[in-house]
Amino acid sequence: MNAELDSLIGPILKTKADEAGVVITHTDGDEPGVAMTLLRYLRTLGLRPVAAGNIKGMVDYYRNPETQRAFAARNDQDVMKVTSFADSTKLSMETTVLANATGFHAGRRGMYGPACKDVREMAGLLPAEQMLATGLVDYALGAAPHTGAFVIVHEDSALKQVQLAYYKLGDGPFYVFYTPFHLPHIQIASTLGRAFVHRDATVAPIGGPVCEVVAVAKRDLKAGERLDGIGGFCTYGLIDNAAAARAMAALPIGLSDGCVLRRDVAKDRVVAFHDVISPPGRLAEALWREQNARWPHGAAESYASPMRRLEAGGVG
Repeated sequence: MNAELDSLIGPILKTKADEAGVVITHTDGDEPGVAMTLLRYLRTLGLRPVAAGNIKGMVDYYRNPETQRAFAARNDQDVMKVTSFADSTKLSMETTVLANATGFHAGRRGMYGPACKDVREMAGLLPAEQMLATGLVDYALGAAPHTGAFVIVHEDSALKQVQLAYYKLGDGPFYVFYTPFHLPHIQIASTLGRAFVHRDATVAPIGGPVCEVVAVAKRDLKAGERLDGIGGFCTYGLIDNAAAARAMAALPIGLSDGCVLRRDVAKDRVVAFHDVISPPGRLAEALWREQNARWPHGAAESYASPMRRLEAGGVG
């Protein structure tokens, strides 16, 4: 699956794949796969992951296809795709994929994204109480090694703390592990082999949606405007916890393309379903609504269960 589909309708597609007896997975090499591969390994060592995410060079919500046109041309890339890289949409999609595979929450809409010089500083930059309560997906901004993914573990065993300190991982009780590269076009072979030989997904949802990516206005939008979707001029995407998104009837950015505004929407406000007229007959929207009907949100326990399952041995 790609990040757009996986973050939007991954849980219902996983259910249908299970019913059909096939493996559906996101890929190693992309950040969710890199983080999940590392997280799985750390769990085999008896360590408890409590946070995971991306290492991101920059985020600017207001980038658009005009500001990114020269970069796209220079790198032979689609301009809307690279806009989504810069404006937080792709980052939010990738961390949503990771959230749904781990049960970890977003600490707040858009995550915290603390700026730091080195990813190892993340151990002290995310709220300890949230990491321990729900687990967190997040990102390090501008941190060396400037690519890859990280996992934070919590360890309160005095014996393990001594050993982790001896091997230069810090004094704890939170410790950062990271992979300093992500190579999507090369590492995808490991995902293919894992799925074909072992019938095991690299990254897949472990239950219903924990997080989703909501559409937020990049500028003041006017009634009658047609939204131009991911990486466009109209909206950027932010990760939010699914219960919070559903409580405000937020429009997922993956369903925003082609929607026409019923009313004005102010810059930086979440676009809601009642703000738009959606194009009829969309398969993705039908599947998204089927997913919501299967996993209705609103109860806090619907989010605690995926993390409990992960800690009990389910790894997605």
